[in-house]
Amino acid sequence: MALFGSSKSTTPSNQKIRPTVVRTQNVAKELLSIAKSFDVKPESVDFNLLDVETFTRMNDGTKETDWELIAPNELYELDDESALLNPHFQIKQMYEIEMFSRHIADDPFRDFSIAVGANATKCKVYLSIKAGSKVSYFPNFERELLMLVNRKKIRAGILINIFDEMMSDALSKIAANVRVNEHVVYEQNETILIAESYEPTPTIDDALVLHYDKHEEIDENERVDYSQRGFIKAVRKDELLFEYIKAQEGKAGRNCRGEYMMPKEPTVTHMPTFGVDSTIKVIEDETHIEYRAIENGYVAFENKRYLIKTDIDIKEISFKTTGSIATSLESDVTINVKEKDALKDAVGTGMEVEVSEIDVEGNVGSHARIRALKAKVQGQTHKTSTIRADSLDINIHKGNAYGKHITITRLEHGVVDGDIVEISQALGGEIRAKEVLIELCGSYVKATSSKIIEIKKMHGSENIFTIDPLLKKDARQGFGDNEEQLKVLENELKELQKELEKYTKLVNENMAAYNDVKKRLVHYKKNGVKMPESFVKQYKQFKALQERLDEIKLTADQKKERHKSLASKTATFQENIFNARVINRDRWVGHNEIIFKLIEPPIEVKYSPPEGSSGRVFGLVQVEEGVFEIQVVDE
Repeated sequence: MALFGSSKSTTPSNQKIRPTVVRTQNVAKELLSIAKSFDVKPESVDFNLLDVETFTRMNDGTKETDWELIAPNELYELDDESALLNPHFQIKQMYEIEMFSRHIADDPFRDFSIAVGANATKCKVYLSIKAGSKVSYFPNFERELLMLVNRKKIRAGILINIFDEMMSDALSKIAANVRVNEHVVYEQNETILIAESYEPTPTIDDALVLHYDKHEEIDENERVDYSQRGFIKAVRKDELLFEYIKAQEGKAGRNCRGEYMMPKEPTVTHMPTFGVDSTIKVIEDETHIEYRAIENGYVAFENKRYLIKTDIDIKEISFKTTGSIATSLESDVTINVKEKDALKDAVGTGMEVEVSEIDVEGNVGSHARIRALKAKVQGQTHKTSTIRADSLDINIHKGNAYGKHITITRLEHGVVDGDIVEISQALGGEIRAKEVLIELCGSYVKATSSKIIEIKKMHGSENIFTIDPLLKKDARQGFGDNEEQLKVLENELKELQKELEKYTKLVNENMAAYNDVKKRLVHYKKNGVKMPESFVKQYKQFKALQERLDEIKLTADQKKERHKSLASKTATFQENIFNARVINRDRWVGHNEIIFKLIEPPIEVKYSPPEGSSGRVFGLVQVEEGVFEIQVVDE
């Protein structure tokens, strides 16, 4: 490292401060002092660096040792890590400077806004160039720039000619750019590393992180939902539950001010005092201990041990006790709610529950929401409650039930939507399913199915039994998409037909001329005569017409096949309705209605079985083209 030599800036005329030379370790302090003595602002005082001396010593505190001057050509030896990271090693610099008043008008860098800054530890020093800065080339530019940056480093208390090996190259690149372009304007901010020493490694205190129990940050202006208290902490297999971060001693460093940075002693205050059972695996290394779930479930703490459980028995789910419970459908958690009192709610008002499986021995309250893969309610559901489960079993149902396979003992004006629905007793309500089975049907039941509705005993009237092939959402979506694609294809085929007629006419009109040109070209070629350009051009034009016609025919054929396939698919939707059945195994009571909804034409065919008539199997029959009736058919 070359020691930065002295160079004197042009002393401004009319100066307020008489040039003053001092030797100091703290340049910033001297500048502030002289500014105060002359009653001027500190930023109006500048200085030239005349000389710099670097001193080192080893001081273990037992005996004061003398400072040793390091020759400029020996500064590179200070890069020795073993010396710099020795806590007894000390380093300082003494600066000889000349202070004077700064005249901005005479400063060639007056429009070159640069600053020297450092990170928090002062182990990395950066030169920042502000956007909008501009500078022009002048003799000794690189040398003057080096002087400028060193002066800024000294003001900031940063050692010079130590730790800054990369600065020379960085400043050379800036100087080269200015020399080549003569005048440079910086369009954006630039930051350049100009010094780097030994960054200390921070000490790490021990910590225990409960990953499974992390709470989201709450906005102080947001209303807190106290019903969401996280009564159960569901976890997945291999999920990280807890993590103990071991205390680790830091590593010493030395910053660009020459200061030794001793790491603090780590503290140990979170050493695990709990145990775990076989449902949690422990993985340990030098820096931390991980506790991971071996299976799905929820985290429980019993007898000073953490474990994963899948079943839980609770008295009730309510705002006062548990709050809402949200695990996940795949959590493998089963909840048994034990409250049986008919005058109380086992699942309280407004509670939301999401688990793999739930068995409610009592009632489900108003506006409660339950989501599970399997659910059972042994009491009754409130008319404003909603339960969704693939497999769902309800005793008395008044609310809303959605699932794949739903079994209900008594339906009391509730709503049921599923794939297969089996009801022992229906006393009013709305049922939508692919297959509906009702053991005993009362009055005011609306049952809609895409395949079959079967009633074992009929005790009521004013019931409506509807067959709708497009009942389910996926069927409606599929049919709608099919119809939309058919319309698009029909429009495209119309346009292709117009093009087909156009190009067919052009080919036919030019066929005779084409054959004549073709014969002539064959003749010319046979006799070795050069073919006229006009004939060749006509021949190519006609060939292009033929190729375009063939292309249109191929595209039209492909779209016709696609149209045929989609039309066949639409017919399949329609055919489903002719296979659907409404079955009554008992006699008809009062007024009831059977409805079949056709797709094409989009009409409803209705039939009211006479009161007292025997139950039969009813289906839709086409009696003649476009005429349909509901008749007794084979099962």
